[in-house]
Amino acid sequence: MNKKFGLDEFIGLTIKSARKAADLKIVDVCQMSGISQGMISKIENAQVSPSLDSLNRLCDAIGMPISQLLTNYNRVDGDAHFTKSGEGLEVVRRGTDKGHEYRLLNYQRGGTRNFEPFLVTMDDLAEVFPSFSHPGEEFVYILEGSLTYRHGNHIYRLEVGDSLTFEGNIPHGPEQLHSVPVKLLSFINYSGH
Repeated sequence: MNKKFGLDEFIGLTIKSARKAADLKIVDVCQMSGISQGMISKIENAQVSPSLDSLNRLCDAIGMPISQLLTNYNRVDGDAHFTKSGEGLEVVRRGTDKGHEYRLLNYQRGGTRNFEPFLVTMDDLAEVFPSFSHPGEEFVYILEGSLTYRHGNHIYRLEVGDSLTFEGNIPHGPEQLHSVPVKLLSFINYSGH
């Protein structure tokens, strides 16, 4: 129920959904609650504002605690971006011609982007890698394989579970792959830049 409803409409839909989920007909609820079929129908269709006593009897009849009746009322709508495994947007970047595969796991249409999450896959042991520089701060987390990664004049040996956070404007990138394929998550944060 993501759509905004008035309270009576929300209560009616919630009761109707719970009644159907319990595999009960209106006549069944009528017999168990002592509320007429017509009144139950009016409540489910938001044609009346039921009393608390009526709501309590309806909830008892359908096996739903009355406290659960308003649990989701006025809940803030979510606006998450879901990306199924293997379905990230394939992106061409500087390393693509060097055998890197970039899957953008989230993207924004319009507006200012705050971050970009990538799943990066590398599998050529003999490749010479370019260095990168870009605005923002980057976080890299190794999911599979191992490699040596350079950031400026520093070199880091990264293995599964290791992470590295750095300023993106300093040249950086893989120096050598030790165990392939290498899969890493790369998050570039642009806020404050």
